[in-house]
Amino acid sequence: MIDFYCDFISPYAYLGWTQIHALAARHGRSVRPIPTLFAALLNHSSTRGPAEIPAKRAYLFKDTKRLAATFGVPFAPPPTHPFNPLLALRVAGVAGDARVIDALFRAAWAGGGGVETADAVERALANAGLDPAPLLAEAASAAAKQRLRDATDAAIAAGVFGVPSMIADGELFWGCDSLPHLERFLDGGDPITPADVASFAALVPSATRRV
Repeated sequence: MIDFYCDFISPYAYLGWTQIHALAARHGRSVRPIPTLFAALLNHSSTRGPAEIPAKRAYLFKDTKRLAATFGVPFAPPPTHPFNPLLALRVAGVAGDARVIDALFRAAWAGGGGVETADAVERALANAGLDPAPLLAEAASAAAKQRLRDATDAAIAAGVFGVPSMIADGELFWGCDSLPHLERFLDGGDPITPADVASFAALVPSATRRV
């Protein structure tokens, strides 16, 4: 099993989603998508998102377009960004279905008109041949809202600080650029040893930055 932590607000999460299934299949693994509120991860670590920093925002859209071309997948920005992904995340959490995740990611980042509004989510699901009515109804419930909060809290407890993050056999990999590292890990060729981890953990700072 590979746990895939994702938020539809992230183009990198979309790009990672397009690649993780084939990677998992090569190693006899399945993928468990875990919708996770990226904003809560940022708040927990007192961090700003890349789209909230002008220079990073400009670079982000170029970088993701280049990655999409490398992966050979469609890519087009949503109508607005950043946007509110809560409804889409709750729908995905209710469904627990990779087809729903796929439909919402494509609507967000492959020219599907976005996922911020109920109408947009309904259209994305219907276009994928799914019945949006029961999913939207359940996503409005207190249970669905709590499910997303619990999933995000569990992600934080597992050490997740960004999306996409993948956890396999207890090891966390963050971002699209870590996909080759994940593959190497699953192949048994990870260069990180327990001694390396202990060595890094023992390092102490000799300088601190004022913030």
